[in-house]
Amino acid sequence: MNTILLVEDDPAEIAMAEQACALCMPPVQLAVMPDSETALEWLSQKMEEQQHLPRLILVDLKLPKLIGLAVLRKLRLDRRTWDLPIVVFSAVCEPSDVVLSYQVGANSFVGKPANLEEFQQLLQELVSYWFQPRQQQLAFGG
Repeated sequence: MNTILLVEDDPAEIAMAEQACALCMPPVQLAVMPDSETALEWLSQKMEEQQHLPRLILVDLKLPKLIGLAVLRKLRLDRRTWDLPIVVFSAVCEPSDVVLSYQVGANSFVGKPANLEEFQQLLQELVSYWFQPRQQQLAFGG
């Protein structure tokens, strides 16, 4: 099954993402990590056990412990994860955050959806785009 890793600490956002995933076609499995450190540990464990990594990572820009850009930077510096599609999202879209996200290696930066309908539409668009085999090959020349 196609897995999306969501790095998010807001329970309301998590619930909305879970509901949106249930409506998504093709079906996706959502792995939720409440903070950056937990997400990095989870990914590291997956790699050590040679399990499939998520097909897409959604990371909240403003996270406790380690901000989303720090997660992004760590993943882009690791040869095992440098080509994973990563979408940064935030409730506040400051131009400086958008530019910095792209500079650090984000594939996309989007505003957080305001409701379930918007979240489901965003998720469907991301899945349709990033789960295409051709798009994955083009992402980083893979």
